[in-house]
Amino acid sequence: MNRVLQVMTGLVLALYPLLIFFGLQVMEPAHMAGMLLAMALLRMASLRASPGGRGAQLVLAAVLLVIAAFTLVAESPNGFRYYPVVVNIVFLSAFFASLIKGPPVVERLARLTEPHLPQQAVVYTRKVTILWCVFFLFNGTIALYTAAFASFEAWAYYNGFLAYILMAVLFSLEWLVRRYVRRRVDATPQRTQ
Repeated sequence: MNRVLQVMTGLVLALYPLLIFFGLQVMEPAHMAGMLLAMALLRMASLRASPGGRGAQLVLAAVLLVIAAFTLVAESPNGFRYYPVVVNIVFLSAFFASLIKGPPVVERLARLTEPHLPQQAVVYTRKVTILWCVFFLFNGTIALYTAAFASFEAWAYYNGFLAYILMAVLFSLEWLVRRYVRRRVDATPQRTQ
């Protein structure tokens, strides 16, 4: 049940901009904020009951609580717009911190399927982690601009659709480059000592 709750709230968070946009067409901001509060509390409860590193997810759930509370107090839906900005800040921080403290996030992910990475792969995963940092900085800046200056429609379109397309394009291009690099490394004769 706990895993189902995590998946459901994760899906809601992934669709957050579209759900907020369409929800505000039929509900008052206070009702949306109440639903967001309930969802954030459920998310926090399900994450606290799970073992493992859930720090970033708990931070994002706490941010939802703050945004919902702000919306209730300010009686304005504008606070809803800043959640994608915070998501990008959290991911940028996690990826950047992993570059400093190590190992980089992408290296950790790669080691899940290949525990003994060659040195070339370690260098490559560091570069990919830097690339994702640049992406989160860029995406967070656009999210901030749409939150502060764009219409709700433009905000929902960028953060609920276009940002995901950009992520998919980056992921796909990186996957193609990785395959190419892997083939070149595998084709290179190994020196014997």
